[in-house]
Amino acid sequence: MQTPDLSPDPSNPTPRSVAVLAGGIGGARFIRGLLHYLAVSEPGTEVTVIANTGDDIRLFGLQICPDLDSIMYTLGGGISEERGWGREGETFTIKDELAAYGAPPTWFGLGDRDTATHLVRTQMLSAGYPLSAVTEALCARWQPGVRLIPMSDDRVETHVVIDADEPGTKQAIHFQEWWIRHRAAVHAHEFVLIGAEDAKPAPGVIDAIRNADIVLLPPSNPVVSIGTILQIPGIREALRQTSAPVVGLSPIVGGAPVRGMADACLEAIGVATSAEAVARHYGARVASVPAGADGGGILDGWLVHDDTDSAAIANLTPLGITTRAVPLLMTDVDATAQMASAAMDLAREIMAART
Repeated sequence: MQTPDLSPDPSNPTPRSVAVLAGGIGGARFIRGLLHYLAVSEPGTEVTVIANTGDDIRLFGLQICPDLDSIMYTLGGGISEERGWGREGETFTIKDELAAYGAPPTWFGLGDRDTATHLVRTQMLSAGYPLSAVTEALCARWQPGVRLIPMSDDRVETHVVIDADEPGTKQAIHFQEWWIRHRAAVHAHEFVLIGAEDAKPAPGVIDAIRNADIVLLPPSNPVVSIGTILQIPGIREALRQTSAPVVGLSPIVGGAPVRGMADACLEAIGVATSAEAVARHYGARVASVPAGADGGGILDGWLVHDDTDSAAIANLTPLGITTRAVPLLMTDVDATAQMASAAMDLAREIMAART
């Protein structure tokens, strides 16, 4: 394979700090490519990752944080590359033993190595440490190469409203049950982030966005990953008010999710499964807004896949979203680094246009 050219444009300023809002597998793999790009072309750039915790769930007395762990394991070299989640070389003796006891839920794949992480996390939380401090302690082992922060130290959980067994009635189930047990095949009427109204951004989240030179939105799920982070009060406003350009990468290629079941999530909120529709859902960001302003778009730039979605350029750019078409398939680390390079180049182009 030809080594990609990751050299930055010398005429554009070099960022010293990048903030990334991310979900699990897709976000983690993009960040790995971003770090590869930065190591080659812009060493010394600090990366802060603000991770979704709406997927978090308490099972068997353990606090499980799937997206935090996927990012930590992926960047630390411990992820199962085949599954994209959990540990490499994982065994499932604990899961099998729990099933032998008939202990529900049997649909969640609790791995033996992974359980150690959940045990340490739960012990520290029970001792009174906030999730952000616990995450920092766990990362001391894995050395992910980024500052990893949960979106909030408060307990927030995504629930999905579905049809109940009794005709004409509805019920809410945890997102993990809908995603893993039902494989998102059960129609979702809406997603509800329990606890969001009273939640606060974790320490460092707002400062990371405000002080960043560039903010990136990886090709994570726009509804239950990025969209969940945006529901924490103060985060959307920080994105709208930061001086950094905000650039996103489409998780939709040719009308279908690159990975996962984002189409089922988008359908539930009435958004078409297309790169253009997701950008319109995020909305265009204006250069500045009054202090304390609510709502509004968050994007300055948007990347779509070159082979299938380049028509979005003509439709989105007039709205204030500078759009470019580049390859967006994370086939390997080099290809992903090229995506990161394109996102950084677009951010620098937006910065240069402002001066």
